[in-house]
Amino acid sequence: MTTRRTRPAPRPPEGTPPRAELARQARHVLADAVRIARWAAVERGAVAAPSGPSAPSAQERAAAALDLTPGQIRAGWDRARLAGLVELHGDTARPGWRLHAWDRDDSAVLRGWVALFDAWSLVHPAPEGVEPSAVAEVVEALPQVLSLLQLSQGPVLVPALLDLLGQRVEELREVRCEVPGAEQDPEAPEAPAANSADDPDGADVGTDGLPALLDWALEGLAAVGALTLDPDAEGRHATLTPLGNWAVWVKLEQICVAAQSPAGNIEQSAEDMLRGCARLTPGPARAEYRAWLAARTLSSAVTELLTVARGEDALLRGLAFEALRVVGAPAEAEVRATVAEPSLRPYALLWLAEYEGADPDDAQEVLTREESTWLWVDTAAAVADHGETELLVRHLDSAVQGTVPALLDEIRAVGHPRTVQVLVALAAAHPDPALAKAVRRAAFQVHTGGA
Repeated sequence: MTTRRTRPAPRPPEGTPPRAELARQARHVLADAVRIARWAAVERGAVAAPSGPSAPSAQERAAAALDLTPGQIRAGWDRARLAGLVELHGDTARPGWRLHAWDRDDSAVLRGWVALFDAWSLVHPAPEGVEPSAVAEVVEALPQVLSLLQLSQGPVLVPALLDLLGQRVEELREVRCEVPGAEQDPEAPEAPAANSADDPDGADVGTDGLPALLDWALEGLAAVGALTLDPDAEGRHATLTPLGNWAVWVKLEQICVAAQSPAGNIEQSAEDMLRGCARLTPGPARAEYRAWLAARTLSSAVTELLTVARGEDALLRGLAFEALRVVGAPAEAEVRATVAEPSLRPYALLWLAEYEGADPDDAQEVLTREESTWLWVDTAAAVADHGETELLVRHLDSAVQGTVPALLDEIRAVGHPRTVQVLVALAAAHPDPALAKAVRRAAFQVHTGGA
């Protein structure tokens, strides 16, 4: 038996507000999104998706009920979806697990805000007439800009940020062996004409649009509460908010904000017990499951575990079935009944295969390709919500598809409600710029309903 060694959790920079204060600020940023998500949850028996097929009528009803403009409803709805406050199942909106935990769980609030922070470019439309490739370059280069703001610990003039952004974009192009317009082969017939038309002084046309794109990026980050933009005598400057400063530090440290395992799991509800076991290794976790089960009748315990599995937290769904493995035969009938439920079907099929004697390593063979893909997305959602970013990157290797394009195509096809959030988190975490760009594009296509 080995003992897992863990390094002490890194401490935030000096001056970072307490988590409760950060969560309060995040709740303020997402206040309209929460109101809209709660309205949609109540109205889901009718239609309730303000961006769905009946969007105009839903937007009007939401605007009237919440005293917001249709534009505020659309913006708040996008934020609610990307922050995991609401999920769409067809034309019906259902509350996400974060919405249920919003008033009592600061970690859920902060994770919801970080999800929105990662997806800022999806909720803030890029300037019209700008090439998508230029937008993608700026999104890819922006972490360096944010790092400068974080290290500066104060306001930074926009021209300084523009210099850094230009340098980073040039580095990205050099890595890809791209030659800027002004350095193209002078014998190429179209190059001189393009330069003379777009930039008579001979400047690099490839970076002409960067000031506008930097403004767009800074305004988008300001819109989600990550920074502020203020004018002064020397010009406009940007400053990270406490939330933005904390989020950039989290990204740089590659840690996740997770609740510590609570004591007294035997007396907890199934949900709290599973949360308490989330950070335990398999052996101690099984011991906790056995102790918790011993204090209850098996029928009520199985029912409670399956109720948690039907919730929106993918981590708890997987842990609930781990606890059901400890139950064994008494849980068979109820687990078998869940095979008809799409969100539980992959877990139930794996449970039944192992119960019937299949090797856990071979149990995956009972799943269809679509079921395996759905389970991959669900597991990725659990990792994105509760795991370290490097785990999400490694999770990519577990997909049954042989290539990333094939995986993205099949992810879009299975229609998992957390698809956009998973893809945004994967794009933010992956160190390969080209792959991250492809994943980010897929997230945008799913978000906007594109093919």
